[in-house]
Amino acid sequence: MKVIPIELDDRSYDIEIAQNSLSRIGVSLVSLGDVSRVVMITDENVEPLYSEEVSESIVERGLDVDVAVVPAGEESKSIESAYALWEQFLEIKIDRRSVVVALGGGVVGDLSGFVAATYARGIRFFQIPTTLLAQVDSSVGGKTAINLPNAKNMVGAFHQPCGVLVDPLVLKSLPEDQYRSGLGEVVKYGCSLDESFFRLLENNIQTINERSPEILTEIIARCCQLKAEIVSQDERETTGLRSLLNYGHTFGHALETASGYGRLLHGYGVALGSALCARLALRLSQQGDERFKEIDESWVMRQNDLIDKLGLPTSLSDLANLMDDKIDVSPKRLVDLMESDKKTEYGKLNFVLPTGLGKCALVRDVSVEDVVATLNNSF
Repeated sequence: MKVIPIELDDRSYDIEIAQNSLSRIGVSLVSLGDVSRVVMITDENVEPLYSEEVSESIVERGLDVDVAVVPAGEESKSIESAYALWEQFLEIKIDRRSVVVALGGGVVGDLSGFVAATYARGIRFFQIPTTLLAQVDSSVGGKTAINLPNAKNMVGAFHQPCGVLVDPLVLKSLPEDQYRSGLGEVVKYGCSLDESFFRLLENNIQTINERSPEILTEIIARCCQLKAEIVSQDERETTGLRSLLNYGHTFGHALETASGYGRLLHGYGVALGSALCARLALRLSQQGDERFKEIDESWVMRQNDLIDKLGLPTSLSDLANLMDDKIDVSPKRLVDLMESDKKTEYGKLNFVLPTGLGKCALVRDVSVEDVVATLNNSF
């Protein structure tokens, strides 16, 4: 077992990564102490796969558990879903000594965390992520949220889990597109934060594509370590350090919204967003901006080659080929969406852009003209 600590004073917790570990959840919950009951939130896809095993582990340790099942997909990250869960909590008499267990991907984790953060002014919750994207990113760090119709993750709260349990073997049951989506977040870490990790990904493309449990355990652990280091220093994104985790996300969230929630998976948006960030940094470099002097054509090609070999899009043309029907990804539409993103400050678009391999910076002075030119050159 690999254990990654998240150091946050009295909100500290561990991420435990081990194969065949779902049956350990009962032990983990009992160790929290003073647990009155457990409510497990999962979705329609995950429930028939893992709900019984997790529930049995909880019951075996003498805890009562109720199960709430939400529809699979991004649409469940809504105020309607949250309201239904609050009502269910009230009906089954969830109290402040109860624990919410999130069994599922990023949608289940975000929704469960938000509901836990807001019910009774905050109750404990525990993450059991079942998608690669959730295992390497969304289950770690305490960001919880639901969507507004035109703004992803706009309503939320910082609410740290009391523990995270990761079993890489559950990824065997993951649909191919969901697995690829997770790889979009994995690549982000290498491109923006860790050159040696980027090289590890380059050198293991075949085993990654084959879902080798050994390489996945190593990948998940390193991604969690990288995120833990940042979250421990900037939990609520006040210093700017945590924003470095948003490489590819300003473009990516706009692409997701333009496509319609749930149609473009998050990791696909992040991967394409990362490719667009590289092209934007290259444009600024070619204009003489010294911050991006290490970014040249070969750097962009190297990053995008890795993204492509992992089955993810690197251009708006690739995106068009993925979608069943035509969507509006015109520069005007995407810029409008980016201007309503929560990362926008004082009317300025903020981007995390690469400054070298495994290095990045938060940039607050990118012009709309450069963004539009970058998008126009991506078709």
